[in-house]
Amino acid sequence: MKVCKLDGRQRSKAAILSRIARDLGFPGHFGGNLDALFDILTTDIEGPFTVRWRPTANARAALGADFGRIRSTLEDAARERKDMTLDLAA
Repeated sequence: MKVCKLDGRQRSKAAILSRIARDLGFPGHFGGNLDALFDILTTDIEGPFTVRWRPTANARAALGADFGRIRSTLEDAARERKDMTLDLAA
């Protein structure tokens, strides 16, 4: 099973999306935005897989409003797929 582990070292939306894309083996056409993240997580990636996110307070502060948008996108994708596990400690 594929696992993407995000921690406090990813302090920008671009860094988080890049890490998810790398760890889960996204196709080359990934657009690097939240709509594309949702689309690929719900259609292009073979499951099962897990996204584990352990953001630090500093990372949350650095992300600002993007923190909530990324979290919501991951939660929406997990609701769409029974074989996606989202493990949030935030």
